[in-house]
Amino acid sequence: MATDYFLARKVSGLSDSLESSPDASTPQALRSNPLSTKVTSVLSASYADSDIRDALSLLDQKGLTNNAATRRQIRLDVQKEVIESNRDIIREFGHVAEQLKRIGLTIASLNRGCEEMKRHISTAHLEAAPVLEESNALLKQKEQVETKQRLLKAFNTHFIMSDEDISILTSTSEPVNDRFFSVLNRAKKIQGDCEILLGTENQQLGLEIMEQTSKNVNGAFQKLYRWIQREFKSLNLENPQISASIRRALRVLAERPSLFQSCLDFFAEAREHILSDAFYTALTGRTVGGEEDNSLKPIELSAHDPLRYVGDILAWTHSATVSEREALEVLFISEGDEIARKIQAGRENEPWSRIVEDQDITSDFDGVKALNELVDRDVAGVARVLRQRVGQVIQSHEETILAYKIANLLNFYRVTFSKLLGNDSVLLESLSGLEESALRQFRALMREHVASLQADQQVAPSDLSPPDFLQEGLKQLTAIMKTYETSFTSESTREADFESVLVEAFDPFMKGSENLANGLVAPNDIIYTINCLLAARNILAPFDFISRRLSNIQSKIEEHSRALVKQQYSFFRANSGLQPLIEALAPITDTKEDLISIRSLDPFKPEILTQASQTLDDFLPSALMDAMEDLKGLQSSSLAREITEEAADSFCDDFEQVEEKLIASDNAWGQDADEETLSITQPLRDLFPRTSGEIRVLLS
Repeated sequence: MATDYFLARKVSGLSDSLESSPDASTPQALRSNPLSTKVTSVLSASYADSDIRDALSLLDQKGLTNNAATRRQIRLDVQKEVIESNRDIIREFGHVAEQLKRIGLTIASLNRGCEEMKRHISTAHLEAAPVLEESNALLKQKEQVETKQRLLKAFNTHFIMSDEDISILTSTSEPVNDRFFSVLNRAKKIQGDCEILLGTENQQLGLEIMEQTSKNVNGAFQKLYRWIQREFKSLNLENPQISASIRRALRVLAERPSLFQSCLDFFAEAREHILSDAFYTALTGRTVGGEEDNSLKPIELSAHDPLRYVGDILAWTHSATVSEREALEVLFISEGDEIARKIQAGRENEPWSRIVEDQDITSDFDGVKALNELVDRDVAGVARVLRQRVGQVIQSHEETILAYKIANLLNFYRVTFSKLLGNDSVLLESLSGLEESALRQFRALMREHVASLQADQQVAPSDLSPPDFLQEGLKQLTAIMKTYETSFTSESTREADFESVLVEAFDPFMKGSENLANGLVAPNDIIYTINCLLAARNILAPFDFISRRLSNIQSKIEEHSRALVKQQYSFFRANSGLQPLIEALAPITDTKEDLISIRSLDPFKPEILTQASQTLDDFLPSALMDAMEDLKGLQSSSLAREITEEAADSFCDDFEQVEEKLIASDNAWGQDADEETLSITQPLRDLFPRTSGEIRVLLS
């Protein structure tokens, strides 16, 4: 509608101007005519302008009709609306101005109040400044006093022990319980912390506290020492299982090495008496007071069997020692490290305890060593009785084998106790002394036996078998070796350790046998010696700890066997008639002249060579039987056969050399002799027809 209105206005205005100004088409008229200017401006206006669009929108809202009256009145209506709007605005701003005036009055009133308050505050500040300064000073003093109070309270709490705690530490009426150990730990901590106080300017306080605390700690250790002694007195010494409370008390008491050692001495002394009495009861079946104990079988009932008697004594001692060690092991092994630390700390607190006579002796605590020493002291009384009883058994019996068996039994237990108690113990010294005593008894009895044999006039048996005393000695040696085989000896020294026994129980018998061979003629002396060596070898062979002796015996057998081989070889050569031939051919070489000269030698003259061949033929059928007959005294048929076969082989080798020389001589002689000589002279081989193959077959 507004668009139509403006288009109508433009058209009507244009037509009016054209009608009223017929000369307006000239350029000058167009420039000077306001209407044309306005039309031009309207036509040039952009309807896309936001202001024009807003104006058009307002006209649309008014619902105006595009006519002449409306077009004339619209301007006035618009101006009227603008004037009314301005009036409303002015009225509203009047209200705002009134409000601003009231706000200004309020602000002025507030400013006056603030200024008044500032004056009052300044006055109050001036009046309160001294009071505040004094209050701050008092607050600082209060804070300092409170800090000192806290420090004093903390100091008293840490360094000062209450009367109740002191009573718990030193009073014998108070029990030794967890509370006691807790207070004692606190006292020891106070002692250590007093070193800090000694580093301050005021050392007097630290000295006083340390003196009082040390006095309380020493009193606590004395109380603990007396308490442990009382507990040891009431302890079941038949089964000395140390309770946890006593173990804890001993761990703590270790900080005073002298008191700790005194407790151990007291315990060891009590255990020594108990074990000695128990050992006496086990031996006799009666208590020390004379009361008979029917629950036990007395060890002395087996006194008729010395080996069993000694074994029962040692077995009881071992059982008691093991039980004693197990009872005390929990203290020294599982808690040994803690005890070692406590003892080291105690030695630092007791400088005099660190003074030792020998500077090379270490003072470090060893739990295992301390346990071994305590157990050894516990069984010291048993060791004395054991040494006396076993020593009586050794001295009162004069059986050689029994003495050695007792020595071996003592060696077994000595090795066992060395693993249990270590090498430095009274019990081990007792067993070592008894073992040495038994071995001395064994050696003395053996020497007496050998001396008695030497006093008797002995001759070799007619059958060349080992003499009775050698067989008896070897039987005795077998029992000794079986006993030694079961002993606990080191594999590396097993053979060397037994060498001394062989010197006493073997060598004298073999030496006596060898002496008897001096009265025999060959080859009986060799056969007899071999029989003795074979008997000794058969006895020693089953045992692995005499390999060197076996090797030595085997070497001697082989040496004597070679001598018999020579005897048999001489027998073959002498009785076969081959001896002159072999000796005659010895200097002959393989040269043609030497080979031809063989026919001129006496043993190779026809009648003599024929006789030698006949002698050989007569010897061969029974040669082996005759040779074996010479060795019939040899108790090893296999060895006799080996010796004879070896001699026969050597004889066959010699016969083969003779055969070769005879054939070579015939060949050399046949090359140089004429036919007539050959026809009247018989070859050597025809006179001595036996071959080496035949000889080997007959002697095999």
